[in-house]
Amino acid sequence: MYRPVLDAVGGSLLLTALVAMLPLLTLFVLLGVFRVTAWKASIISLVVSILVAILAYSMPTGQAVLSGAEGAVFGFFPILWIVINAIWVYNMTVVTGHFDVLRRSFAKVSDDQRIQAVIVAFCFGALLEALAGFGTPVAITSVMLIALGFRPLKAAVIALVANTAPVAFGALAVPITTLSSVSGVPQDTLGAIVGRQTPVLALFVPMALVFIIDKGKGVRETLPATIVCGVSFGIAQFVTSNYLSVQLSDVVASLFSAGCVVLLLRVWSPATPFVDTSEDAQDSKVLAGVGAQSQAGLAAAGGSDGHKVPEGMSVDDIAARDAAANDTPADVARAYAPYLVIIAVFVITQLPGVKDLFDAPTFSFKWPGLHLQTAGGDPSSIPKFKVNWLGAAGTLMVISGLISIPILGISVKKALKAYVDTYKQLFGAIVTVMAVLGLAYVMNASGETATLGEWVAGAGAAFAVLSPILGWLGVAVTGSDTSSNSLFGALQVQAAHQTGLNPAVMAAANSSGGVLGKMISPQNLAIAAAAVGMSGQEGEVFRKVFKWSVVFLVFMCVLVYLQTTPVLSWMLTGSGA
Repeated sequence: MYRPVLDAVGGSLLLTALVAMLPLLTLFVLLGVFRVTAWKASIISLVVSILVAILAYSMPTGQAVLSGAEGAVFGFFPILWIVINAIWVYNMTVVTGHFDVLRRSFAKVSDDQRIQAVIVAFCFGALLEALAGFGTPVAITSVMLIALGFRPLKAAVIALVANTAPVAFGALAVPITTLSSVSGVPQDTLGAIVGRQTPVLALFVPMALVFIIDKGKGVRETLPATIVCGVSFGIAQFVTSNYLSVQLSDVVASLFSAGCVVLLLRVWSPATPFVDTSEDAQDSKVLAGVGAQSQAGLAAAGGSDGHKVPEGMSVDDIAARDAAANDTPADVARAYAPYLVIIAVFVITQLPGVKDLFDAPTFSFKWPGLHLQTAGGDPSSIPKFKVNWLGAAGTLMVISGLISIPILGISVKKALKAYVDTYKQLFGAIVTVMAVLGLAYVMNASGETATLGEWVAGAGAAFAVLSPILGWLGVAVTGSDTSSNSLFGALQVQAAHQTGLNPAVMAAANSSGGVLGKMISPQNLAIAAAAVGMSGQEGEVFRKVFKWSVVFLVFMCVLVYLQTTPVLSWMLTGSGA
């Protein structure tokens, strides 16, 4: 039985915390400074975390390795199980040409790429986050942006930055549910507080997306659209999370904001539509014309180098063909059908009775050979592995895909080939995610994460500023707001009691701050890079999004701190805090 000692290095919490940082520092330095491929950086960092556990924390070698193995398996199921199957559904739409129809449908809403990015990456991405989460919106919206004419790097950056405000309520509010279970704070209270933090962030994210595309000039020219999008999303997320349903917060917010933007565009449009006419962007748009070959096949054939104009056709030929396309209402309906099927399947399986039926086959077991206690001497929950194979979001995506096969008119053989190609496309991302979750489990089991949390909690009243940073750090490592909440949720409450702060607010801050670590997490960087054909260039994407992650994190830290003072404490009135 292993019990971690949080000041294992020389009896000093500071020295132990510095050593505990080594796996994280290794990961980010390899990615951001040495530009090492994400899967290699993740494996190296996993090894470092195991060595720290063994040498600094005196954790038995077998226990350290087994905890890493459990984390790697958890990385595949349920996390990768969701992403793989969601991208499979998308790939089938590419193979059948229905993705072209969907792209043209979005393009017809506005001929301005800045507006298209807001609708696709923020609104549609939020809907995907609400239904599946765990990297799904990044994977799908980044490729949709490429098909609309964005360069691969810019598409990946936009998709990652957009995947922030909706994350806390993603996957039908699984992060909030998890946070409630580990912190002891009621779910409705947490949802209400987070619903008074992330909506403020949502006000600025659409503007940030436009700034990435067209700098300050673009922000000024699209201000009516970005304000309408951000305000409508924020209001809907606040109202739904506080007064209707925590689980449906993002579903309602994404659909409402998209509807408001579409209505606005009927009476207003940018004076000068923006379209990227660079050669790289035009080459990217060729993806829209390669209907016979899936994006998975393109990635497997050599990443972005596979984005070539079909023989005998020029980029102008493809643009002309798109302009001449006359999509019927039935074509458009079939293009949207897979996503409507996903919504229907996820909503139906959450209904009373149906949910119980899908959860019935769930079973749990103790990970073989793993015997752990917490630092306080209580039995650790880490060795317990839950297998919700039927009710898992990934399984629901499989069901949605099977239902979509006859709707899309794709043969079973081609659907199976698309499924195999999806695994090939995501190979690097699969290795990265499994290695990063292995690292997270080793750090959690050995006491490395608890040491870091305990050290940060020693800041006293200043912990109100640092609380979101803990959540940010957790998501940056695990790639999941759910995992971060499970790592630090209880610690946030404990630290709040020690410092005299409101435990519910600090627990909620863990989730709200965590959403900003999503864009720099190795697993999401790997997913984004693989989706746009830039596998191996995750470091380049990391450098582009890191500054946005830090800027928004500082904003969230200030917001949470002010909510603990008379300046903004009124924002929490009626939340149950």
